[in-house]
Amino acid sequence: MRRGILVAIPVLGLAIMLQSSIIGRITLLNGSADLVLLVLAAWGLQERVKSAWICGFAAGLVVGFVSGVPWYIYLVGYLVLVGMARILAHRVWQAPLLAMFTVTLIGTLVLLMLTYFERSLFEVSLAFNLSFVQIILPSILLNMLLAIPVHALIRDLANRLYPAEMVR
Repeated sequence: MRRGILVAIPVLGLAIMLQSSIIGRITLLNGSADLVLLVLAAWGLQERVKSAWICGFAAGLVVGFVSGVPWYIYLVGYLVLVGMARILAHRVWQAPLLAMFTVTLIGTLVLLMLTYFERSLFEVSLAFNLSFVQIILPSILLNMLLAIPVHALIRDLANRLYPAEMVR
């Protein structure tokens, strides 16, 4: 577990830096991809990984503090995402890419809906249909497009960290 955390923390740090400097600036309408969400989803879907909860907690706190959204939104959203990924890792092991798409779709929806409700309740009243079409759907599309390469990179990293047992 210690080896996984020692590698996952720098990977998440790199993802947070890329998210705040490059990926967050690439938009479709008003939506953008969430690289940290994708890395957490892919990391949580790896069955042999034991540090997914710690990474989700740490990433939720850090992203919550560097973003304009209250810190608890990302913390709750990322922990829900990791929970879904851990459940699907044990249930849908025959189709890992399908599990990645499912976790990405639901995780993006949960995170953006939490953000929408927080903004609507405490800051600015937003029209739901406009927010859904302009922000949520484009963000889902961008996350789905990035899900395949991120899943492949994280799966390769996890396989190198946690090699499978040799079968005789």
